[in-house]
Amino acid sequence: MKTAIEIKNLHKVYEGGHIALKGIDLSIPLGSFYGLLGPNGAGKTTTIGILTGLVNITSGSASIMGFDSVNEYRQARKLVGLSPQELNFDVFFSIEELLELQAGYYGLPKKEAKYRTELMLKQFGLIDKRKSKSRELSGGMKRRIQIAKALIHDPPIVILDEPTAGVDIELRHMLWDYLKKINQEGKTILLTTHYIEEAEKLCQTVSIINDGNIIATDSPEKLTQAHGMSGLEIMLSSGVNDFHLNDFKYNKFENKIHVDTMNPEKDMALIINKIMEQGVDIGSISIYKSSLEDVFMKLTGKSILESSMHEDG
Repeated sequence: MKTAIEIKNLHKVYEGGHIALKGIDLSIPLGSFYGLLGPNGAGKTTTIGILTGLVNITSGSASIMGFDSVNEYRQARKLVGLSPQELNFDVFFSIEELLELQAGYYGLPKKEAKYRTELMLKQFGLIDKRKSKSRELSGGMKRRIQIAKALIHDPPIVILDEPTAGVDIELRHMLWDYLKKINQEGKTILLTTHYIEEAEKLCQTVSIINDGNIIATDSPEKLTQAHGMSGLEIMLSSGVNDFHLNDFKYNKFENKIHVDTMNPEKDMALIINKIMEQGVDIGSISIYKSSLEDVFMKLTGKSILESSMHEDG
C-alpha cells in the first residue's frame, strides 16, 4: 500500500530544552482517514508543524508522498492542505478574495482559481457571504472558510487541526459528511480532535500521542478491545448471598452483578444460564463497553476534554 505520510524516528527539541517529540514513527496510508489524539503538550501541533514546514526538525525525517518535508519542501507542501485550529484571517479581504489569494499562493492560474473558489463557496454554503469580510462572520462561518482554504488547490492530503471546534452540532455533522465523502473519493485526511465521537465515527486508524511518544495505534474498535473493558450489568430480582460464576471475573453489589467479558453479546446466553441454574431470577441485563475516551484516559491519565482547554504543544 502506498504511503501518504511517513515519519521516522522524529525528534524535536525547542530552544530552552523542551523536548516535544521523542523519536516518533507514523506511517499513514494513501487514502486513509487517520486520527492523532493526545493531551495538552503531547506533540500534536509540533508534528503538524513539521509536516507543513512551519517547525524545524531536530533529527529524524518526515515525508509527504515520498517528498522530504525539509529538502523537498516546495513539492511536499503543494500536496497538503492545512486547516489550523487558530482562526486567523486578513480582515481587509472578502471571503471570495481570501480564497482566490490562497489558490494563487499554490500557483493556480487565475481562471482555475476563480473556478475552485466558486466550488468552495457553494460547497460550504458561503455564496451569499462571498463579499463579506471575516470580521463580520460567526465562528462557525470562519471555520468553514478555514477548511475551504485548505481544500482550495485540491490537495491529495488534508491536515485538519480541530476542524469542528466551536461549531454547532448541525454544522459539525455537515462537515463530517463532507469529510467522509472526500475521503471516499481518495483524499488522505489527518485529523486532530478533542471530540472523541468525531474520531470514532470518522477515523479508520487512531494514534494516541503522549509526552512526545506514540503510545498506541490501531482502529478505534481494536483500541477499545485491547485497552478497554466490556461486559454485562445484571440486575437480580433480589439480593443473593451464595452465588458464583466460574470462568468469569465478576463483582457483586447487593442485587447487581458486573461480569467482565470481551464478547458480551456472545457470552450473554451462557452467563444467563449459569445464573438461572443457581435458582436466581434476573430482573434486567445490559451490555457495557468502554469508549475511546476511556482508553484515552487509561493510557494518558488525562481527559481529552480537559486537555482541549489548553494550548497544545
